Amino acid sequence: MDETSSCPGNDAPNSGGGIGFFERYLTVWVGLCIVAGIVLGKVAPGLAKSLDAMAIYSGDAPVVSIPIAICLFFMMFPIMVKIDFGEVVRAGKAIRPVGLTLLINWAIKPFTMYAIASFFLGTVFLGLIGPDAVDYVKVPLGADVEVGATYGAGEVVLVDGVKMLQVPLWRSYLAGCILLGIAPCTAMVLVWGYLAKGNDGHTLIMVAINSLTMLVLYGLLGGFLLGVGQLPVPWKALLLSIAIYVALPLVSGYFTRKWLFATTGEAWFRDRFLRYLTPVTTTALLATLVLLFSFKGETIVANPLTILWIAIPLTLQTVLIFALGYGISKGLGFNYETAAPTAMIGASNHFEVAIATATMLYGLSSGAALATVVGVLIEVPLMLALVKFCLKTKGWFAGGTGNEVNEAIVMQPQTSLEGEL
Repeated sequence: MDETSSCPGNDAPNSGGGIGFFERYLTVWVGLCIVAGIVLGKVAPGLAKSLDAMAIYSGDAPVVSIPIAICLFFMMFPIMVKIDFGEVVRAGKAIRPVGLTLLINWAIKPFTMYAIASFFLGTVFLGLIGPDAVDYVKVPLGADVEVGATYGAGEVVLVDGVKMLQVPLWRSYLAGCILLGIAPCTAMVLVWGYLAKGNDGHTLIMVAINSLTMLVLYGLLGGFLLGVGQLPVPWKALLLSIAIYVALPLVSGYFTRKWLFATTGEAWFRDRFLRYLTPVTTTALLATLVLLFSFKGETIVANPLTILWIAIPLTLQTVLIFALGYGISKGLGFNYETAAPTAMIGASNHFEVAIATATMLYGLSSGAALATVVGVLIEVPLMLALVKFCLKTKGWFAGGTGNEVNEAIVMQPQTSLEGEL
């Protein structure tokens, strides 16, 4: 393996044992973004709207917000450029671990997320969210609908002269949860696996495979589950979202990596270029969140427990999927070094893609976009707790047959990984 991927914004050596300063306190930064966004919405209420109005239009409908698209591209590019997709072919000998990870990520996780989120948001917390509370989201790209028409659970209305869909607020939150549930992590999971002292090779392989699988299954599963939830299914926008936020950075990262390897060498790429990317993803993420909360600030102030209602099903989903992956790994006889990252990969979410997709499909000010941001809020503390749980239960996996992953992958020396993380 020519180099080991790492978390975005976390390539330089540090003394924190594998997780950088920004990543360790990501929940704090998100909290500060909430405050900054709310203040911005109060002080300059037209700024975020003006920025979001800078868009690529289809007819009279804004399809892609240019400032947000730029921010979200720079979230994803540093992740993709670190992946060695040549390692995917070596996964063939590790059929069971790779197969289990794919099963959990794509055949189980999206559906448990839908079931848990719809139960809590649509039943348990419906009275607290407000059964009559509504949200205004974008009309699906290409949909020819008239004012007053129904679309799924929504009704087409005019908002400031623009056609929008008025949908139940809890269903908008559900849409954000769905988009999180179908986005397996390809960034922070590298840190979680490292901190849990898992098999770094297996984690890297699955990062590459999940990135490629998302090109096909993200849109299919997203469209299906959104339709089941009586939510707008903007197929054209879904495909455009995948192209912009997954395919474009993936292809750009691949060719940038290949070009730099050829012109500057592997050592310069890893020791110098990756360091230049250190603040890029985090900065782009935080800038996007400030804009988002400048729109949603009034909702948060009016009902500060909104974040809690969304966080509870997301937390339960994370714990459930982790337990499932960890338990099945033990039942299949994997060793600890394989079981830990297998469980972590399923439990964590690719919130960058989820935020990007929610913003494109439903708008920066939508409840769906807010729900994806709650995923960022709970990710770090919850996953760090699960890392500690793994370390404490390492003895459960004495022996095992998970070494098939190590045999399938030429592992990089541990000292090199420590240098990047």
